[in-house]
Order: sequence, then C-alpha cells, then structure tokens
Amino acid sequence: MGNCFGTQVDHHSQCTTKPSSPEETKKLKDSKQNGLPATRNKESAEDNGTFREGRSKEQETTPASGKIVSTTLKIFTLAELKAATRNFRPDTVLGEGGFGRVFKGWVDEKTYDPSKVGVGMAVAVKKSNPDSSQGLQEWQAEVKFLGKFCHSNLVKLLGYCWEENQFLLVYEYMQKGSLENHLFRMPAGAAEPLTWETRLKIAIGAAQGLAFLHTSEKSVIYRDFKASNILLDEAYNAKLSDFGLAKLGPINGNSHITTRVMGTYGYAAPEYVATGHLYVKSDVYGFGVVLLEMLTGLRALDTNRPSGEHNLVEWAKHSLTQKRKLKKIMDPRLQYPLNAALQAGELILKCLESDPKNRPSMEEVLETLQKISAMDGKPKESKDSTSQRKAKGQEVHSRKGGAGSRNTNDKSSSTVRSHR
Repeated sequence: MGNCFGTQVDHHSQCTTKPSSPEETKKLKDSKQNGLPATRNKESAEDNGTFREGRSKEQETTPASGKIVSTTLKIFTLAELKAATRNFRPDTVLGEGGFGRVFKGWVDEKTYDPSKVGVGMAVAVKKSNPDSSQGLQEWQAEVKFLGKFCHSNLVKLLGYCWEENQFLLVYEYMQKGSLENHLFRMPAGAAEPLTWETRLKIAIGAAQGLAFLHTSEKSVIYRDFKASNILLDEAYNAKLSDFGLAKLGPINGNSHITTRVMGTYGYAAPEYVATGHLYVKSDVYGFGVVLLEMLTGLRALDTNRPSGEHNLVEWAKHSLTQKRKLKKIMDPRLQYPLNAALQAGELILKCLESDPKNRPSMEEVLETLQKISAMDGKPKESKDSTSQRKAKGQEVHSRKGGAGSRNTNDKSSSTVRSHR
C-alpha cells in the first residue's frame, strides 16, 4: 500500500465465490461469526486533496477479531501465521509499505498449515502496522477484490487473518520481488539489469492485469499502479499486487467517480489529484509513468536529481519521439532496438495525455505493446562489450601474433545502447 498521500474449503479454487461486501458482513455482527463492523462506503468529495490522517472512528472502534464469509479463502489463525514465519522474525522480512511489513513463511501445499522452512511452499504474509493509518478499509478492499478475481497477472490471495486488532493477508510468494527493486535497487543475486525483452514482457503482463480489471463485469480502478506494486515470479511474469486502494468504476453511464485523493506522488493522474475525479483511464496515466521508468531506469520522482529533473514526466516527455533526445534519456544499462523504443515513447505520451478521454484504453495499450515486442531488430552488442572484446582480441594478437578482434562496429541505427 506504499507511500501514499491523502495517503478447507477448496483453497485452490479462488474464482468461484465472491466474498461478502462490508454491508453483508455488517449483518453478521450479532452472529456467532463476529462479522466485520460497518465502515464508510463512500469517500466524500470534501476529502479531496487531503493526506491520510490516521484511522477513522470506525477503525478505532473495531472489535479484536472478525471474519469474512468466503468459501474460497483460508481463514488463518494468528498462531498459524506466527509458526509459518517463525514468529515474524526480522530475517524473514521481504519488504515494507504503508500498510506494514511483508514476511516470508512456509505452509503445506494442500492444507496451508504452517510447515518448516524449506518444506511445502513459500508464502508472503502481509502484517498490518499498529501505527499505520491504512488498516481495516484497505484490508477489506484487498480481500474483496483479490478474493473475487482470479487472473494470471494478479497476485493470488490464499487467505487472511484478523485477530487482536491485527490484519494479515497471505499471498503466493513471488520469487523475483518487485519491479521497483530490479529497476532501482538491484536485488541480491541479480547478475544483470533487466533486458529490453524482459522489460517488455513485464509491461505486457502488467497491461494484461489492468486490462482485465477494467473490462471485468464491474470495472475496477486499481488507483495505485506503480513499480513497487508489480511483482515478478521466477520467470519474470508480472502480477499486480496490493488492492487496498482499488475502487469499483463508474456506473449508470457516469464517466468517473468522485473520491478522496489517495495514491502515490508521481503516478497519480493530474485530473484525480486536482479534482478527486477518478476515471478508469486514470490508471492508464500511471501505466505511462511506469513504462517511462522502465525505459529510463529513473524514478518518477527523485529530488536527488539535478534541478529541473526531479519530476521524470515533466523532464522526459519532450524527448520521447526524437531519436537523438530519446537516446540521451534511455537507461544507459539497456541495449534496445531504437525504432521499438521510439514506438514505446509514443505510447507513453498517449498514456500521459492531460485529458483522460484522449488516453488509450488498456486494451489498446496492450495491443501496442505486443506489436512493439514483435518488431524486428534485436539489440546489438553494447559499446562496452565491444570495447572489452577488442581489448581481449588485441591481447591475443600480442601474445600469438594472430588476427586482431573482429570488427563489431555495426553502422545500423536500428539498435543501440544508450548513453545518458
């Protein structure tokens, strides 16, 4: 849930039953199941532009435990999750966001009962921070949406726990971590930065996830699309995670919904930040920002960069359609086909249109990305690699008197290695 402003049962068949809504769970309040308390169903327009300022009254008065009626998710006990994570030991921490920390745990593949380290399957356990302002409502939204939807590009929610006023969620474990880490903090064990082909694969997977949400029976606005919320499995397949801020899209012919401004600086669409009007295509703007991060290797916002370059969109958007300028802003670690990069630059500009009506749909974005991926022109050897090979060839020549290194200076402009 990140840096925000405003701020059994068959365990494996997650696509059949829709979890109860807050209204339905309220009805269980007096039952033996201790249903969820009522929470605000609407965020008023008067809340626009505010930051998260602590828990609501409803969150402050929640009972110590609760349940959501669902036949598709396992209800874990706190004791089970403590056992699975070795009592939430610090060395099991996978990451931390606005909601709280995420721990690695181990459970039995069939029963989801806690198991020993390395036995069964790994899971990610998200545990709420008692001091976090992101509590019950975000937890409910996560269960509501991920408990309902099943898609290869959405992270799989296995179950949840609510005890002692702590909210926990249990997900499938994503071996390669987040896109953010690969772009900006090379993870341990990663020998090389993400290649052009891998970045396109990730972008296509994320686009498929958003397109699915936008075209579902009741369109869903993700509202917090950013690199840290894109998780990668062992094969670098992208899956969207963290649905704590997701909202159902407009109905009855309306173009948008009005809601309290919440999300992450740098990724939120300008019309949403300015007015609180949230469109389905507000997600498209966020997608454009992330795609720009993938091309440049730079964060959306970074005050450590030189003055005038703090905001990536404002600094880079005028360089995306001209070859000479584009080369200067591309990730210098990246080998890429220039024509394909130009097409990606044009797509980014369309996603970043100030008027949401002028942005493409995520289905159109996906189609364009697939065409870019299929373009001819594989990245050639980088200049650094060429220099290394030449040096090696010269060394062989001096020792053996053999021929020097072969010439790899390709005159073609179709593929380049960028130099910022």
